[in-house]
Amino acid sequence: MDKKRVSDYMTYDVVTVDVHGSIKDVMEKIRTTNHDGFPVVDNNEVVGYISARDLLFVPPGTPVSDVMSDQLIVADPDMSVNDAARVIFRSGIQKLPVVDEKNRLLGIISNTDVIRSQIEHVSPEKVFNFIETLKKLHGVEPTLKRETVRIDELLPTQSKIYEDELEGRMYEIRKGLAEPLIVVKRPGRLILVDGHHRAIAAKRMGIKTLDAYIIEIGEDIELGMERTAKAMNLSKLDDIVVLDYARHPLVAITHRLVRRV
Repeated sequence: MDKKRVSDYMTYDVVTVDVHGSIKDVMEKIRTTNHDGFPVVDNNEVVGYISARDLLFVPPGTPVSDVMSDQLIVADPDMSVNDAARVIFRSGIQKLPVVDEKNRLLGIISNTDVIRSQIEHVSPEKVFNFIETLKKLHGVEPTLKRETVRIDELLPTQSKIYEDELEGRMYEIRKGLAEPLIVVKRPGRLILVDGHHRAIAAKRMGIKTLDAYIIEIGEDIELGMERTAKAMNLSKLDDIVVLDYARHPLVAITHRLVRRV
């Protein structure tokens, strides 16, 4: 995660408000962009931030400079995403303007960007825990190495993925930030354990190989996850169903809870 920087995940095309404008201008920006807050700039230098809640009971002709927050937290583009996450979640703010050493606006990073950077993170602990599980379940002694694998040779073990996460994985692949897959290799088979979104994203981009942690088993045994894949009629990446975000089960649960309330 240390290699993931704010500059890799921030939005570069930022909608701003001019410090010499009025609240009427801000209202128009909210209406036309659907954003709820904007950095306030003076010749591209960040001098404040103004959000929709700042506009309550404020006459449209009021200058932006009278209403904006001029004490704001900003981020450096070289800051790690983990550090930006700490600032965002501990301060309760949703967006951090990203500035250079002269306080000139470079971009903005939001809590959504931070969450996207964390999805499908592969840690060494995750890999070694899986190896220990294989040892206990099958009495084998796997070996671990890191190399590239051909994605068209992978047996998937997850039947569904989500469209919105694919966008994040494609972005990471383009930036060289994608985490390695976790793959079990046994005689005649490569089994994809972790990284289904990354594999599908690469396939969409026409990429043939991806970096992977290879957990190799010398014994020719059928693993439980292979039987599960067979039960789900999975034999190749094309068998995975890509769901639109609106069909995500957590969204459906949230909607039901709201209706009950």
